[in-house]
Amino acid sequence: METVKIGLFGVGLNTYWGQFEGLLDRLTGYQGRIRNKMQSYENIEVIDCGMVDDIDKANDAALLMKKEDVELLFIFVSTYALSSTLIPIVNRLNVPVILLNMQPLPAIEYDKLNSMGDRGAMTGEWLANCQACSIPEFSSVFNRGHIRYDIVSGYLDDNEAWDEISEWITAARISSGMRKNRMGVLGNYYGGMVDVYSDLTLQSMVFGTHIEVLEMCELVDIRKSVENEEIEQKIREFERTFEIDTSCPSSEIQRAAQTSVALDKLVEKHRLGSMAYYYAGMNGNEYENIITSVIAGNTLLTGKNIPIAGEYEIKNAQAMKIMALMGIGGCFSEFYAMDFNDDIVMLGHDGPAHFIISEGKVRLVPLPIYHGKPGKGLSIQMSVKHGPVTLLSVVEGNNGISLLATEGESVSGSILNIGNLNSRYKFPISAKEFIKKWSKAGSSHHCSIGIGHVTGILKKYAFILDIPITVIT
Repeated sequence: METVKIGLFGVGLNTYWGQFEGLLDRLTGYQGRIRNKMQSYENIEVIDCGMVDDIDKANDAALLMKKEDVELLFIFVSTYALSSTLIPIVNRLNVPVILLNMQPLPAIEYDKLNSMGDRGAMTGEWLANCQACSIPEFSSVFNRGHIRYDIVSGYLDDNEAWDEISEWITAARISSGMRKNRMGVLGNYYGGMVDVYSDLTLQSMVFGTHIEVLEMCELVDIRKSVENEEIEQKIREFERTFEIDTSCPSSEIQRAAQTSVALDKLVEKHRLGSMAYYYAGMNGNEYENIITSVIAGNTLLTGKNIPIAGEYEIKNAQAMKIMALMGIGGCFSEFYAMDFNDDIVMLGHDGPAHFIISEGKVRLVPLPIYHGKPGKGLSIQMSVKHGPVTLLSVVEGNNGISLLATEGESVSGSILNIGNLNSRYKFPISAKEFIKKWSKAGSSHHCSIGIGHVTGILKKYAFILDIPITVIT
């Protein structure tokens, strides 16, 4: 995973430094603690411009952070500072700003301060704790300047505040990953499934994703070049990753392995981070041979955080990639049925799936027919781990792109053993109310499922992109 750069600087009033001995060192020490904690997050580099307390330093900071291409900007409000100091920086950087209203302690040590005797020293102590003083001033200026910003309030060791900062950093990591992602599109749409049809220009403009149009004939040529040793190695990978059903014909395992090797090479050649595909082909031709043997290989790729969405569902490949960048999976799913006795919704799909979030080992099973699709071959059977989950869809509506999400639970109970991903989900609202609210929000019939409750991060990512998000609760 590539390193993501985030910007940080502190603001204060330089008039104070000559008036209150030790105040500057104390405040920059607080900023150092913030920087070090941020730097401890995986694959994060903090571009720290130090204390910005005049216009010249502000201009220098703007140039440095623009050069470093920071994904997100944190401003530590160390004490009262002039709002004019911020303008050169936020005007030049087209990134969201997070104001850190972080005190050294949960509250001023009132008795200690009041017992100091020297009112000058007492004022200096107060200034070391008055981070909130500039928040309304900065907010007023940002509102008038149409600057996208948010505020994190707390103290230096405040776990709740750091959870919020961590979500912002994760959102920045998603933003960077999506902006640098190359998505392959292979084949064509499933004819008539018009809710799935997507605007590739809009997807690239909003998420920054590069769309690489792939050819089936290229995959055919790659597959023809696969050697027997590579097939055997892939079969061993199948055996390590899947529980292979004894009824799987060896010829089908070999066919799927050959296609899997070819898919790996296609992904490597085009440096893909995700893919959407669908093809029907004619009975018995090479294209049909490939498209009826892709599920195992595409499941392996998805489990390696290169999500593959079937039915040419580009929007859902995006949703799956967002979840992959969070490390929470991202299974391609659709609504299967509702159980009104247990008040749950069943979701699943015929593959591929994200095997790292499986409840138990993924089974590789034979299917005599792919429902609604040509041919027969191998498929996967799995359920999502029981526990908290988040559902995510990328929506293309009348007003452009938005996100749709909800939090629920993957619960135990009877499922369908039909050679698909299949799980039961319970939500905070009734199943009847959920299906109504989710459907009316306007997504296609597919969604991505990941483990954990992460709508807080998704809201922040939507904020970074400046797009709407609907959370069903």
